Amino acid sequence: MREQALQQLRDVFGYGEFRGQQADIIDQVACGGDALVLMPTGGGKSLCYQLPALRFKGLTLVVSPLIALMKDQVDGLLANGVPAGLLNSTLTAQEANQVQDQARQGKIKILYVAPERLALSGFQRFLQSLDVSLIAIDEAHCISEWGHDFRPDYRNLKSLRKDFPGVPVIALTATATEPVREDIVNQLALDKPEIFIS
Repeated sequence: MREQALQQLRDVFGYGEFRGQQADIIDQVACGGDALVLMPTGGGKSLCYQLPALRFKGLTLVVSPLIALMKDQVDGLLANGVPAGLLNSTLTAQEANQVQDQARQGKIKILYVAPERLALSGFQRFLQSLDVSLIAIDEAHCISEWGHDFRPDYRNLKSLRKDFPGVPVIALTATATEPVREDIVNQLALDKPEIFIS
């Protein structure tokens, strides 16, 4: 399995080798396990869900509060030939509908969404129409009231575990104290997650 991941790392993303714990994290997630990943900014967090996403049959849902980062990630994935899309406040209603249609038709492999969307009942119905294989929560410290950047919208993420039982969840952040880590695990109802700290 790791050989295949390494091949995709080279062919799709153009990197020669994994860095740090990336390979172990990718193994954990690709085998269907939950993970909490603490990795400094620029450490290659996004590859920890983008590579497993290529292996899964369905769609990978990425929750991120950073609109500029979403666009960068999607542009980068599209440039590497990975069908990706985003749903956030920068899109017109028509553009959002187009992305949702593509996601329903299985034409998008990785879909980035803003956490605010998860509070909308129409959006929850849309999610139910998707074949979700992996859920990635970026900036996961935002879910914790013990963190420095608490966002109430992140509390709605717990519903993803109920809506998609059995789908692995990977939570990623650059910074989290011990209480914040415990809170992330509890709030997201992570199931016996491997915790990776680099």
